[in-house]
Amino acid sequence: MIGNRDLLPATQIGGMDFRWGERTYIMGIINVSPDSFSGDGICSVAAAVEQAKRFVAEGADILDIGGESTRPDSKPVSEEQEIERVIPVIEAISAEVDVPLSIDTYKVGVASLALEAGADMVNDIWGLKKGTETACLAARKGIPMILMSNQREEPASSIVPAVLSDLESAIKKAISAGIPESDIIVDPGIGFGKTVVQNLEIIYRLGEIRRLGKPVLLGTSRKSVIGWTLGVSEDDRLEGTAATVAIGIAAGADIVRVHDVKSMKRVARMSDAIVRRI
Repeated sequence: MIGNRDLLPATQIGGMDFRWGERTYIMGIINVSPDSFSGDGICSVAAAVEQAKRFVAEGADILDIGGESTRPDSKPVSEEQEIERVIPVIEAISAEVDVPLSIDTYKVGVASLALEAGADMVNDIWGLKKGTETACLAARKGIPMILMSNQREEPASSIVPAVLSDLESAIKKAISAGIPESDIIVDPGIGFGKTVVQNLEIIYRLGEIRRLGKPVLLGTSRKSVIGWTLGVSEDDRLEGTAATVAIGIAAGADIVRVHDVKSMKRVARMSDAIVRRI
């Protein structure tokens, strides 16, 4: 458990300062993919805006908008289709809420149009393994990036060293592309090419990921590791998610990416009261 953790340099996202170490930030998930693994996919702009407003009212600090399912058996969608899904949503949400928006994509064409539409950050689930063009774009635009460790194409037997190596490589690529170190956030990638046991180990050892000197995002919400551990379906994973969020915060998470903003905001506030004494 990490109590008085060292504070990292603040990161400005969409004109807001995220002061790492002072409290845990909440990222609300806006899925505009009809085949989302958790069944929360939104198929209309109006519904996306309604959810975004509700999430902000419930305490979300940032919204992550994605148009391609990341479940293990999903098929990639074309850049054109992803653009059709996310750009109208980003335009509409950015006009209605005052929190930063993140675009969940690894495709530079999607990212470029999303930033023009009102997004403030890029969330790359492949950690630049699919190319560094998004990092070059982020550097030119002066916006932060989330870099995730993804083992779907390279399964590992020793998972924490593999994740650390993966993220170190991604960080180097981002810096080489011109992104300032203070604009890089890392994500160990719960559920992406990892076994149930490996996912649990990463959560327990999250403090080792934070030793990379970057803010850590933890995305465990409703994921299969909870389903396998508790024997529950996607719509019955609230308590399991809460446990991973609380333990993740104690281990060093700076942001938690969640579907259930109201509940997880309370979990984060309680965890912060214990861990950070606030």
